[in-house]
Amino acid sequence: MPGPRAIILAGGKGTRLRPYTTVLPKPLMPVGERPILDVVLRQLKWRGFERVTISTGYMAELIEAFFGDGSKIGIAVDYVREDEPLGTAGALALVDGLDEDFLVMNGDVLTDIDYAGLLTEHSANDACATIATHERDIQISLGVLRFADSGDPTRLTGYDEKPTLHYSASM
Repeated sequence: MPGPRAIILAGGKGTRLRPYTTVLPKPLMPVGERPILDVVLRQLKWRGFERVTISTGYMAELIEAFFGDGSKIGIAVDYVREDEPLGTAGALALVDGLDEDFLVMNGDVLTDIDYAGLLTEHSANDACATIATHERDIQISLGVLRFADSGDPTRLTGYDEKPTLHYSASM
């Protein structure tokens, strides 16, 4: 039985990193001496993944030229290309052979998560989807007003001075 498969979503424009992403797509941005996506592919190989499909779009040619068929890293790499943006996970509709459980991730996520362990846990729970999250606290620098449930802006019911909001953010 072949090892697990990963789909990496790497087609976005990386607008929050402009002007850097006018020259390189975000997954090719270096961290130390390696592009982010190179680190991710090596982590996947180390965790036993044997095949990765990279969904490209923006500057697809650069990503495809850099990684080729994955033989330099020792993991099989193939590509699907979005000719026009299909949304966050829209590229999954372009990927063939998704009959077994697989990992989907963004091409710009650096983490020490055990990808294979996550997929094993997912399968063991017979889940239809499993989402890795990171806890985030967001400090609001202003006082926040609370109003009556009716939405009436004349019925102030509370005031929170510079609250901290807690979120589980998708990785």
